Formats: sequence, structure tokens, C-alpha cells
Amino acid sequence: MAKLTKPQDRVTKAHIKIMTSPEFCMFSGVLSVGKVTYTDEIPTACTNGCDVFYNPEFLKTLTDKELAFLILHENMHKVYQQLTMWQKLFKEDAQLANMSADYVVNSAILEADPNGNRASMPSHALYDKKYRDMTTKQIFEALKDDKKNGNLPNLGKGDNMGEGETMDSHDWEGAEEMSKEETKKVQKQIEQALRQGEILRGKLKGNKHRGVDKLLEPKVNWREELREFITSVSRSKDETSFKRPHRRFIGQDIYMPSMIGHSMDKLIVAGDLSGSIDKDTERMFLTELIQICKDLNPKTLDLIWWDSAVQGHEIYREGEYDTILARTKPSGGGGTTVGCVNKFIKDNYLEPDVVVIFTDGYVENDWGGAWSYPTLWAITEEDLVSPHGKSIHVNDD
Repeated sequence: MAKLTKPQDRVTKAHIKIMTSPEFCMFSGVLSVGKVTYTDEIPTACTNGCDVFYNPEFLKTLTDKELAFLILHENMHKVYQQLTMWQKLFKEDAQLANMSADYVVNSAILEADPNGNRASMPSHALYDKKYRDMTTKQIFEALKDDKKNGNLPNLGKGDNMGEGETMDSHDWEGAEEMSKEETKKVQKQIEQALRQGEILRGKLKGNKHRGVDKLLEPKVNWREELREFITSVSRSKDETSFKRPHRRFIGQDIYMPSMIGHSMDKLIVAGDLSGSIDKDTERMFLTELIQICKDLNPKTLDLIWWDSAVQGHEIYREGEYDTILARTKPSGGGGTTVGCVNKFIKDNYLEPDVVVIFTDGYVENDWGGAWSYPTLWAITEEDLVSPHGKSIHVNDD
């Protein structure tokens, strides 16, 4: 049989092998999401989270198994939605964002095929076993410390795509230019492809992939979670008391406790103004909270705006909740230090029944320390969870 020399033919053959391998068949449908383009405008390979680009000359330098690894690498970036989810990391440090994303996907590929039966990692690809169980964000934070201490691998300078001398480029800017509708469409296509791949994996008795199961979990309605958390705290304040005995039994000389209902006294909502939460999501979240306030009718709602410090404190009372969107004046745009909210609440003796923190989740490592009241974290970044209280993930679905 003649050896395939055209890059398109080699990539097609590699796709077929990936689609029929127990190790990676789960990702067979993902290979068809987006377009594949061959161009000499990039040094190696590239993705914007949807489309994949290959330099034909670079492909010639790879063995068949290295090519398979490269194809999986680009498509795993798509699976983990890194270029849309971690835009803030790219804007903070392009090089570290690119490295973090690569460490995650390379670890996933090697975990699925540790002996290199189907794919072999090129020598210049990034891998470190210490990052195996870490998220992109966690690796980014670890690399920041390494960079400060001068311990980063020597990757060259990189360009505005943030690549340095790694295996591929990441078109973060191209990903950002995609509209919300386009991004949602791609995410839905990838999710559908993974569900189909899960069926194929079962038939071929293929490998499970850590982290992908989470992507296939049924989406929980964050609005319902938000409402349930706040109402459950409100219900827990209902208590029985002998101070007001139940009238029905007094004539029988039986003193039974009666229920004393307590409306919620103080709800605190603290909004992150660090700049990475778009105004549409912020307004959507506030609108949902306003409806909850109208239903539960807390005596007061304290709305706190914060970034690296508390920038505003607004108080709304019963009957005023319809005016919040018109009256509130969020201002900020600095860092993200949620501990300032915790301190503000304590210093001002606010004594809330519930605290809701609306944030992107890019906060200090201890998430503001211990919170001594029921606390709900409404987080826009799906990969981040607070160690304190309850976390839900807010999106504009």
C-alpha cells in the first residue's frame, strides 16, 4: 500500500483510527465540529475552540502517532471549552494561559493512553504529572508562582496568541470574537457529539475520561437553585413556641406549641465589579433576585458592590424592590477581593439571614475566609467552586 503523503489524507486516516479506538472513540463526533484548514500562516497547529488549523509542513515532521496526539490535543481544547471559559486568564498572562490549557489536555490524553498505543506525545509538548488532577485555573495559579521564582520552562516569547514554543497556538482572540449565539451553538454541538460518543464508547467497551463525565451531567437550573436556597433558609426560621400556645387545645388544658412564622429580616447580595462579568448577565441575575425578593418580601435587602474593596452599599426595604434596577449604581472595576465583603458585613454588624455572592469566581484562594452565615456563591465560571457555603453556576440560558 502506498504511503499517504498529503496532509489531508494523513489527517483523515488519523481521524478514522481515533474514531474506532477504545481509548478515544468517545471523541469521534467532536472531530466533526468546526472546520479543518491547512495553512502556512501558523507555525504548527491552532484552534479557536471550534475550528482547527494545521501547518502542512509541520505535519510532515510528525509520526502517525504524534499526529494522532496533535489532533486529539486540538479537539480536547474544544471539549473543555478552554478558549471561551478562560478568557480572563489569557488577558492576565497569555503565556501562562496557553501553558495551563496544554497541561490539562495533554494529561487527559496520556491518562487515556498511557502506553502510547494510539497516540504518542511529541517531545516538545507540555506535560508534568504534578498537574494531573488540577484544573486550568489551578495550574495557572501554580505557574504564576513558578514565573515569579523564575522556574518556568523555557518556551520562548510567544506572540499575541500566547503560544511561545509549545506544540500549538491558541487563538484566544478569535474565540472571543465569536458571538454568544455562535459559542452556545458550538457548545451544544460538542455536548451532543460527546453524548453520541458515550454510546459508541459503551459498544466498544472504551475508556472513561475523567472530567468529561461532568460535561455530560444534566444541567441544573440555577434560578431554581437560587430560589430554593433562599426559601429554605426562610423556612428554617419558622419555629414552634410555647410563648403563644395553640388556641385549639387551651380549653382542654392541653398546652401545645404554636408555629411562629418569621419573615426574612435581611438579605445581602454582594455583586462582583471586577470587570469580567458582562452587564447582560449582571442585569439578568439582579432581575431574578428582585422577583425572589418580591415573593419572600424580606424586611431589607442590602446590595453591596465590590471589587478589591466595597464600592457601594445600597439598602432597599419592603415595597422598594421594583425600583432596584432603576436606582442601583454599580461602580468599580478593580481587583477581586471578596474578603472585603465579609469584613464589611462584620464591621457594620449587618447580621444577615442569607448572603448571596455574585462573582466570576476569580477571588483570593481562601474565598474571603470563613463565612459565619448561610452563604450562596453564584459563580459565572463553571469550573470554580467555593469551599464555603453552597455554589451554583450562573449562565444566560
